[in-house]
Amino acid sequence: MDKQQQLSLAKSSRLRCNEWIFRDVPSDITIEVSGGTFALHKFPLVSRSGRIRRLVAEHRDTDISKVELLNLPGGPEAFELAAKFCYGINFEITSENVAQLCCISDYLELTEEFSKDNLASRSEEYLDSIVCKNLEMCVQVLQQCENLLPLADELKIVTRCIDAIASKACVEQIASSFSRLEYSSSGRLHMNKQAKCEGSDWWIQDLSILRIDLYQRVMTAMKCRGVRPESIGASLVSYAQKELTKKSSLWNPSNGTKIDLISTEHERLVVETIVTLLPVEKLAVPISFLFGLLRSAVMLDCTIACRLDLERRIGSQLDIATIDDLLIPSFRHAGDTLFDVDTVHRILVNFSQQDDSDDEMDDGSVFESDSPHSPSQTSLFKVSNLVDNYLAEIAPDANLKLSKFMVIAETLPAHARTIHDGLYRAIDIYLKAHQGLSDSDRKRICKQIDFQKLSQEAGAHAAQNERLPLQAIVQVLYFEQIRLRTALCCSYGDEDPKPTHQSWRISSGALSAAMSPRDNYASLRRENRELKLELARLRMRLNDLEKEHVCMKRDMQKSHSRKFMSSFSKTIGKLSFFGHTSSRGSSSPSKNSHRTDSKVIERTCASTD
Repeated sequence: MDKQQQLSLAKSSRLRCNEWIFRDVPSDITIEVSGGTFALHKFPLVSRSGRIRRLVAEHRDTDISKVELLNLPGGPEAFELAAKFCYGINFEITSENVAQLCCISDYLELTEEFSKDNLASRSEEYLDSIVCKNLEMCVQVLQQCENLLPLADELKIVTRCIDAIASKACVEQIASSFSRLEYSSSGRLHMNKQAKCEGSDWWIQDLSILRIDLYQRVMTAMKCRGVRPESIGASLVSYAQKELTKKSSLWNPSNGTKIDLISTEHERLVVETIVTLLPVEKLAVPISFLFGLLRSAVMLDCTIACRLDLERRIGSQLDIATIDDLLIPSFRHAGDTLFDVDTVHRILVNFSQQDDSDDEMDDGSVFESDSPHSPSQTSLFKVSNLVDNYLAEIAPDANLKLSKFMVIAETLPAHARTIHDGLYRAIDIYLKAHQGLSDSDRKRICKQIDFQKLSQEAGAHAAQNERLPLQAIVQVLYFEQIRLRTALCCSYGDEDPKPTHQSWRISSGALSAAMSPRDNYASLRRENRELKLELARLRMRLNDLEKEHVCMKRDMQKSHSRKFMSSFSKTIGKLSFFGHTSSRGSSSPSKNSHRTDSKVIERTCASTD
């Protein structure tokens, strides 16, 4: 409260004082409070206030007629209420003045020691029996305590109101949870998750009027009492939107509004405090809200710990982010990039590290489960598409260096992208916007693309793209030729299944790029089963060969006749180790058969051409 407001309050209190003070008895003491003057009488004040009684007693010899009360809580307005009480004038105790009355009662010592049913006991009774049983009134009292600290804290007014708010909010949510209980068809009691718990979080808007330090204490108490993380998150979102949009344009940085230092310091404190209050549970707050806080933290130059915490939280749920979320403006000097690439890189590193830890846990069960991939693999696919779109958005920036572009493209592991169309598009945009790149730099950036994983349309575009290096175009043409030959050879699968199976195995990497993850996983499992069957057949043939070898050695020791040699040749012919003995028609992977299959494929393709 500024000085001008204090003077106006003192003047209005003095005018009101003249209305209820005794006019027929001359005043014998003047009380000065924060610039306000009250002409009063000693007897009513001394009979109730221990402090004023002591001051009068100390100056009995000099017959004190003027007393200045320094640092009186509540100022002239609160003293006027206390003086009315001393004079026996009735007034109403409300949630708007009870905190002031408690504090000024302690300051003036209006306690039971000096008078029965004094102001202190009456104010305390109203606070405990009325205010603490109503959440809205507790919030109003807390708001009044903002100007009464630290005395309001010492009298435990703040603590009692905070505990009451947390208890009431917790009880409201428990009651709403009970209202969602219902019996199933089998007679069991269960929670109806589809029913919304409407009305249990009505206190969210009420708490937004509190100052940040008191709001922090309320939220901490609610967490300790077990209030739902979703409710905590909703309250944080509401409070941030109110506090961070009053004086600045943090949620719309393109506005370019200049912010004064006082507002900046306040909003920096708000952002850092809200980050410390965020629930640890995922999805407790929208990820767009986390990105909004991160933009604010970058622009307001919040602490490094605050920004790293936000980046870690965003990285743990990056798979649900959008491209608009990632486009964080750069608030540095004019020669920098349009968007904050370094921050996005740290977010991707957090995601990759979190994903790696998930993979270590799931490695043992990935290929044994019925699902085609672990949840972390699904996140990788989503984030890879997000990164490719982000690269395409930042690629036209003339100030974007190749090293920064490359570090974003290389952050995700190689298996994250099943199709490289998005990455190729982003690199093509970068090459078009940075035509001054050297040949070595163009080769470096094109090494990120696996041309074998390009779709047919992207491959056709890349084959005619003059911005690509010559080596890249050659790779594209080579893989396009393999794809064409594979397609032609597969068309003769009914006539000769052996070359078809061989060509499928050769080009399985190229085909996997165009397959969905589920189909790709199914084909890998099918191939794995076939390889296991082939290995089992080889083992059986090897065992038969070893048995025959033992028999041959035993027969050779008994007889060296030509008859035994002829029986030996017949036995070898019966084994037919390299023949087609499989009931399914599959062949053993020997070098001779591979060469034969390759020649058949080449002849077939040549005749087709």
